[in-house]
Amino acid sequence: MRRIAVLALAVVGVAALLAVGAWRLTRQPPFFDHFTARLVGGTDSARTTVPPPLAVTTALGGGSTEGFERAVATRRFIFPEDHGPHGAYRTEWWYYTGNLETAAGRHFGFQLTFFRIGLASTMPARASAWASREAYMAHFALTDTAGTRFSAASRLSRAALGLAGAQAAPFRVWVEDWSAEGVTGDAAPVRLSAAEDDVAIDLVLESDKPVVLQGERGLSRKGPEPGNASYYYSLTRMPARGRVTVRGERFEVRGLAWMDREWSTSLLSPGLTGWDWFALQLADGRELMLYQLRRSDGSADHFSGGSLVATDGSSRALAVEDFQIQVLGTWTSPRGGTRYPSRWRVTIPRERIQLDVTPRLPDQELALAVRYWEGAVRVEGSAGGRPIGGVGYVELVGYARASATIKE
Repeated sequence: MRRIAVLALAVVGVAALLAVGAWRLTRQPPFFDHFTARLVGGTDSARTTVPPPLAVTTALGGGSTEGFERAVATRRFIFPEDHGPHGAYRTEWWYYTGNLETAAGRHFGFQLTFFRIGLASTMPARASAWASREAYMAHFALTDTAGTRFSAASRLSRAALGLAGAQAAPFRVWVEDWSAEGVTGDAAPVRLSAAEDDVAIDLVLESDKPVVLQGERGLSRKGPEPGNASYYYSLTRMPARGRVTVRGERFEVRGLAWMDREWSTSLLSPGLTGWDWFALQLADGRELMLYQLRRSDGSADHFSGGSLVATDGSSRALAVEDFQIQVLGTWTSPRGGTRYPSRWRVTIPRERIQLDVTPRLPDQELALAVRYWEGAVRVEGSAGGRPIGGVGYVELVGYARASATIKE
């Protein structure tokens, strides 16, 4: 249950720009300033200011879904085909996050995400080589814990003339020169490559566990309406190695990554303002994914859920009554004053799991067109009465310009 807000805003806001030319959206660290529209086939160019961040409900409220398929029933997943694009659906993403360390213990967190955005269900009747019915967007973020620095950037290109796209065999998804590419043709091992200004990653991710089908055999329901769901699978434990570059200094790193894949043609149900999402990798070899859909009063919606993945890769779904997420602290953004939760206690009574989850840096806010917080976290607590640690990532969507109450 992730990332719908970012995609929905793009669907609503970029169709007109893509109709006249390819363009690229870039956030220059430390803040997002502008985007440049490049009008292809002429000498004209235009620069405009990005509007203030939208509430997630506003971003999800527009854009036509006519002609797109919807996730309405369980299906058979087929690989490697399902690693590739699903053009019959409106939105789709390949989502990589991870925690890395040098041999000396210096920590970095990273996020590299590729979104496919369906602008129309059929190809437009245009002779131009620039014509496309879909666009691709990517987010790249790096957390330098020791340097107390968070950098993030975003790119957007039409799926034309090789600027952006995705394919299953050999596996590859890219936006300009940011890419995830199968080392042997499959989705794992995969090489991630992205650079923006003075930060870069060049990583290879293996996979220690098989694909985890989230929800009901891969059908993740997000509301009571027919088709208000997505197809969702994950690779929850991906040993990572490679290089991180910060301010011209290159670091050899190793760590753990997580990959989420989801596609759908769905919007949030009325009354929902956003969600909190947790992907936690425990030191005992298990992984925990939780998402809490927030209603306008701050309470968790009935369709919140998650999964607990065992050491052998088997998993069991978690319903909203199976876990509790308690907010232990908050952080206020200097960019507009948004107040985010910033420390949590996660409890799963049936499994005797209690975890305290703490951000590596308080400020890991992506100040993009839809402003949200996503960052690396540290995990400490107990499982089965024994101390346990771990690493992970948390995403907080819908707090900027939203009315949801943070309950502590």
